[in-house]
Amino acid sequence: MGDSFTEGVGDRNEALPNGVRGWADRVAEKLARAEPGWEYANLAVRSKRLRHVVEEQLGRALATEPTLITLYAGGNDILDFGTDMDQLMAEYEKLVARLAATGATLVLFTGYDVKVSAVLEPFKKRNALYNERVRELAAKHGAVLVDYWCLDAYHDRRMWAADRLHMSKAGHKYMAAQVLDHLGVPHKFSPKDWEPPQRLKLRDWERRQRRWVNDWVLPLFGRKLRGVTLGDTLSPRWPELVKVPRKAGLRKLAERQAAAAAARRAVAAADRAGAGTSEQRKAQNNGGT
Repeated sequence: MGDSFTEGVGDRNEALPNGVRGWADRVAEKLARAEPGWEYANLAVRSKRLRHVVEEQLGRALATEPTLITLYAGGNDILDFGTDMDQLMAEYEKLVARLAATGATLVLFTGYDVKVSAVLEPFKKRNALYNERVRELAAKHGAVLVDYWCLDAYHDRRMWAADRLHMSKAGHKYMAAQVLDHLGVPHKFSPKDWEPPQRLKLRDWERRQRRWVNDWVLPLFGRKLRGVTLGDTLSPRWPELVKVPRKAGLRKLAERQAAAAAARRAVAAADRAGAGTSEQRKAQNNGGT
């Protein structure tokens, strides 16, 4: 459950729903390998606020009678102008309590202190408050806590996508490893053994900053002013429970679903063509009488 963090934004994969993969898919696949028969749903959609997660995802999640739930929500609210943090965290606590009451293993995440620009510095205090409360609630409800804030690996810019707000493929793999480690599930994910990043010349750094502001920051604040989001036209990637294939994982399942959808479209097109031919014959017969 959640937003772009759990949807998988930043980890492009055109073979999968919404064109992304992400840490949650990887965790589901490792769970299926460790214990065949695992079923998985991913209700997260980018840009969703906490109220959307409650309104659009909570009911669906509870209906699946889950044994494992992951939740990251509220990060987009933190970046909104005028957010009342006391109210936000009160609503977050209600959601956590509802999920904990299911008896499922509940995984919560703190938010990362993304140091991308002075533009986002005013939100740092909100993020610290959010993280403090998440830690308290995880302890109160016996939830598994993945303390994203404390993961030093994310200091490397290569763990981040071009927008600097979402994890890259490497970042999602590392997050999958963290979740699996906390759950005690075996895996073979290992941190990237990168050379130290090269220091940029001032001119190159300025060029990158201008490109980032033009490509990501200005469009982000433009959408906020217009009241639109990137998730407005998207649906959850895996809205219903699917049995994760033990081999080839969710890509194999997506290929099957795509083939089935193509077959249905072909049948529908054939039916429409047949209906059109039938109507044409009727018209010709009526014109001949």
